[in-house]
Amino acid sequence: MAIETQGAAGDATPLEQSVRGALATVQDPEIHRPITDLGMVKSVEIGEGGAVRVAVWLTVSGCPMRDTITSRVTEAVGRVPGVTAVEVELDVMSDEQRRELSTMLRGGTAEREIPFAKPGSLTRVYAVASGKGGVGKSSVTVNVAAALAADGLKVAVVDADIYGHSVPRMLGVDGRPTQVENMIMPPSAHDVKVISIGMFTPGNAPVVWRGPMLHRALQQFLADVYWGDLDVLLLDLPPGTGDIAISVAQLVPNAEILIVTTPQQAAAEVAERAGTIALQTHQKIVGVIENMSGMPCPHCDEMVDVFGTGGGRTVADALTRATGAEVPVLGSIPIDVRLREGGDEGKPVVLSDPDSPAGAALRAVAAKLGRRERGLAGLSLGLTPRNKF
Repeated sequence: MAIETQGAAGDATPLEQSVRGALATVQDPEIHRPITDLGMVKSVEIGEGGAVRVAVWLTVSGCPMRDTITSRVTEAVGRVPGVTAVEVELDVMSDEQRRELSTMLRGGTAEREIPFAKPGSLTRVYAVASGKGGVGKSSVTVNVAAALAADGLKVAVVDADIYGHSVPRMLGVDGRPTQVENMIMPPSAHDVKVISIGMFTPGNAPVVWRGPMLHRALQQFLADVYWGDLDVLLLDLPPGTGDIAISVAQLVPNAEILIVTTPQQAAAEVAERAGTIALQTHQKIVGVIENMSGMPCPHCDEMVDVFGTGGGRTVADALTRATGAEVPVLGSIPIDVRLREGGDEGKPVVLSDPDSPAGAALRAVAAKLGRRERGLAGLSLGLTPRNKF
């Protein structure tokens, strides 16, 4: 005979308490919080001989993570001493339950707001920009994100390059977002959460939108996606100084700009223009990353300057003069076929070959960004001047 145990913790048997303790270690694969905290444990039944049945609420019907949740619950409960068998039963939350979950995840409010723009947000937001396409901006973004996550930080990437989205492939993300009420749960890979317009379009269909629609898409990515408590958010911007760059400044005014360029002087001149947008948006430029800085000769290991030299330093010096604040060169990334292969295969080189020239250089850039602390710049202190009269 099975005995259903849904009562108060004080009424639970020692075995049930141990089972519920094990369930508290099971995290939802999309929300990354214990299923017990999310109200996803419907019931626990302890049968004769140590057989346990656990009923779990799924957030939506056809949840893509149902198998993952089932295996995690089975594994966690199966390790409890005294448990001889585990059966997992799945059910689906009601509309009311989903609304309660959505409100709880938003911190008690059902309103949509951009958490990174709120006063006191400690998430470091980096907008990765370039003057023109083809300089490897997305490759840099993906590898820096993966390196930061490998160092233990909570990291996410918004693929804000609506027309040229490529981040999901480069990170190896093949999952689809799950919608819970008006909240979107982003998929992840290599411990990096990702959202991209490519996850909402069929096949390789192009996105043909104008400014207002681009702004709305970015706003939804920032406000409607459940990001959780992030240490770093990277925004992979489209090249140039168009609508998205302006929208980022409006929606996340505390975002700091990372400029990616190549050593080529023509690319450097365009990158300067991308950086000087900070003068109009009052954003800080974190630094310049020079990509494709040289290629080791396959015969003698001597560096061959395929795209010239000095572009990164030129951009950094020009932006220092223009902004009046020191803009450093954060790193120079050599040409490395493994960097390209990793992007095609969804395996960032900082993880697949971290000691390669490109992998080591990108990890060094990530280390500099990971060590940066948020200061008071850009934060609202909530102070009101007192009238002396």
